[in-house]
Amino acid sequence: MGKFTAENIRNIAIIGHSGEGKTSLAEAMLFNGKSTDRLGSVTDKNTVMDYDEQELSRGISVSLGLAYTVWDGVKINLIDVPGFFDFQGEFEEAMRAVGSAVLVAEANGQVSVGAEKAVEYCLLNHVPLMIFINGVDKDNADYVRTVEAFRAQYGKKIATMHAPIIIDGKMKGYVSVISGKAYEFTKGGRVEVKVPDEMKGEIETLKAGLTEAAAETSEEFIEKFLDSGWLSNDEIITGLKQGLFSGDTIPVLGGSATQNLGVINLMNEIVAIMPSPKERKRMHCVHTVKNEEGEIACDVDTPFTAQVFKTVADPFVGKLNLIRVFTGTLKSGMTVLNTVTGEKERIGGLYFVKGKKQEAADEISAGDIGAVNKLNDTNTGDTLADENYPVRYDAIPFPKPVLTMAIAAAKRGEEDKVFQGLNRLAEEDPTFSVEKDAETGETVIRGQGETQLDVLCKKLKSKFGCEAVLSDPKVAFRETITKAVEAEGKHKKQTGGAGQYGVVNIRFEPGAADGEFEFVDAVVGGAVPKQFIPAVEKGLREAVKKGVVAGYPVTNLKCTLFDGKYHPVDSKEIAFVSAAKLAYEDALPRANPKILEPVYLYKITVPDNYTGDILGDMNKRRGRILGMEAVGGKQVVSAEAPLAEMLKYATDLRSMTQGRGCFESEFVRYEEVPFAEQEKLAKAKNA
Repeated sequence: MGKFTAENIRNIAIIGHSGEGKTSLAEAMLFNGKSTDRLGSVTDKNTVMDYDEQELSRGISVSLGLAYTVWDGVKINLIDVPGFFDFQGEFEEAMRAVGSAVLVAEANGQVSVGAEKAVEYCLLNHVPLMIFINGVDKDNADYVRTVEAFRAQYGKKIATMHAPIIIDGKMKGYVSVISGKAYEFTKGGRVEVKVPDEMKGEIETLKAGLTEAAAETSEEFIEKFLDSGWLSNDEIITGLKQGLFSGDTIPVLGGSATQNLGVINLMNEIVAIMPSPKERKRMHCVHTVKNEEGEIACDVDTPFTAQVFKTVADPFVGKLNLIRVFTGTLKSGMTVLNTVTGEKERIGGLYFVKGKKQEAADEISAGDIGAVNKLNDTNTGDTLADENYPVRYDAIPFPKPVLTMAIAAAKRGEEDKVFQGLNRLAEEDPTFSVEKDAETGETVIRGQGETQLDVLCKKLKSKFGCEAVLSDPKVAFRETITKAVEAEGKHKKQTGGAGQYGVVNIRFEPGAADGEFEFVDAVVGGAVPKQFIPAVEKGLREAVKKGVVAGYPVTNLKCTLFDGKYHPVDSKEIAFVSAAKLAYEDALPRANPKILEPVYLYKITVPDNYTGDILGDMNKRRGRILGMEAVGGKQVVSAEAPLAEMLKYATDLRSMTQGRGCFESEFVRYEEVPFAEQEKLAKAKNA
């Protein structure tokens, strides 16, 4: 493969709802560009992009796939992005690497949830976007109605560049609105045909709309349009490109990925109107030495900088970092600086990637995408830079975990193997975390959804030869008391030899200074000698680990030692430890103990029409609505709810809103559990 400058590179993410043909489109593009010698099929499980065992068994992409092809002298880097909502992290990684996107939408007359979210992201982040309406050859396909569904949501932004030629209810070809030429689809291409007479009026109307849209992109064009009422074809294309770059125009095309119809036309448009890396927006960065913010344009003459957007961990091959080079050129043998960790890395092998295959490369230059292997201290999101140009790009904005599950090794003795495997998988997927829950003692895994966590467990088995099991996590309930009581604890033991003797009088009351546990020494007259006071506190601290209602840790407890007795010979530390525990066991049942539960604040963002469902559902979960706020055409519902009722909320919210809702949560306090729930917890714990 020859060298390509940034002007002759297009970096494209293929995005959209799960199951609408993204991987199939990528396969057709690779085949047309002769990057593969056969047209891969998702059904036949022989695609370039989907090769992971989980992808093959599930029939969906679970991680981004990278490959490239060359078309009309232009290198097109393709990133096939999973559409399933659990893999939002893969979407964020892909969008950091590319300059534009192609949305694949099924020709079913609707705008899917995944399409909505993808378009919303591109508009918000000013990512140039084209829509490829897929499956126009299928029974009941409706290209026109699908275009109108998008136009109903996005108005004048939707630019119909092709008028469909419909025969027997199916799209068999198209008329280019700009050139006025008509084409019929053929396998892997198109043939020019005569424009149907009945479509000439439609073409004129559509071209007038495109001309007006193009005119609005610059003062020069609008003046010419107002004066003459027309623009040349080249001016229309220039205007559309400007609108595409600014997010004001979303061109729409149609075809069939699996039948390779209309795909060549899409590739032509990608080369013609999609931006090269040189034409994309500058990247925000920070100079790590000067601590100055700035923006960097893609330029091969600027010192080298790149960002790792994805890491692939393989137990046999090792770690492979996928990188997007923004400036300069990376060559094998160079020493570069990781400006996030401060560590230097020596560059070994460089590669261009085609699915699971790596092609050795001498260098990767500005605007291009490739891979580096065997970097010791470099992970996803890190910036690599010339040592004399230490800039750091913004971190990739990964979504926060929303679902927590308990995780354990399926076989005893494999705990270390499981957690080592999870640490390796965390290099690939930064959107999950594994940690020991200090409150419950369980090891928990936090991620985006049940499918993601299930995939991780399956990868543990296939990649690292160990199994893990998931279960609902324990809730960190606590207990407390609601009234003050006093109790005496007396420990006396005579066994024929040295005895044990200790007596303590302790007042137990709610209201610890730190909200957890407070011990007060109020003994006077030496009733309990000073050397035994710490033993009393030790006994109480051990005792509060287990409450008397259901065995949960006790919190907000103030313990005041105010009297006691000792024996000059038989008193020992262990006697006062035991005496303190006896006082605790006597007092707490009389102190009106209660179970407490953690309450979290939830910020739930949903479209307006789901607000009623969210409010009703929250009431069923013992939640309290704090308020609502309209933000960006959506409602943000603020509510507090007990964690015990929200363990599967990520899954339930997705179901209630067809994937359109999202939420964030944070712990706020502990609250008393309602009486009926307390009885259930007590019975369950003591069963």
